[in-house]
Amino acid sequence: MIIIGIAGGSGSGKTTVVKRIAKALPPHCVAVVPLDSYYNDTTELTDEERKQINFDHPDAFDWKLLTEQIKKLKNGEAIEQPTYSYVISNRLPETVHVEPKPVIILEGIMTLHYKKLRDMMDLKIFVDTDSDVRLIRNIRRDVVERGRTVDMVLDHYENDVKPMHEQFIEPTKKFADLIIPWGRENKRGIDILRTYIQGFSEEVKQGMKG
Repeated sequence: MIIIGIAGGSGSGKTTVVKRIAKALPPHCVAVVPLDSYYNDTTELTDEERKQINFDHPDAFDWKLLTEQIKKLKNGEAIEQPTYSYVISNRLPETVHVEPKPVIILEGIMTLHYKKLRDMMDLKIFVDTDSDVRLIRNIRRDVVERGRTVDMVLDHYENDVKPMHEQFIEPTKKFADLIIPWGRENKRGIDILRTYIQGFSEEVKQGMKG
């Protein structure tokens, strides 16, 4: 099994990179685990208390649960991945059943932040995209998908996203084995990465057969 961590700022194009990698592999060979599914359970908090949470800070994530579940996948055990709603800022009761696959892709803004998790990865990738481009993508996404106004997105970006990116996300670039500039626009870089993973996954499958 190969475990791949893909990190990068909000709106950098991580999800598109993951989709293109996954599309190049047989469906039964890859499982994608999004970091966004592992925000802390805030059931015990009031709506007002939830509004005070900085969801761009490392403390917003349930690193213990995520690490435990990645370990299970690595050991050949299935997991029940939590699901998260941005509308209510909390987990949903439903879970997603994830079977262990030859290729596990962990994707999210702080995928390379937590050392215990990072140490389990065979390949670490950072998707690096200009801040202006990321802001534009955030506006488009949050207005359409999360019901926010442009002013709300801009305030959130200025107060939380930008400072947290500079403090916690950008520094994890030094842990990456590979940096993909311009994210989804870098088709050549994605193709090279995809070819490498295809070759690695073939080695894994052959090893499993042996």
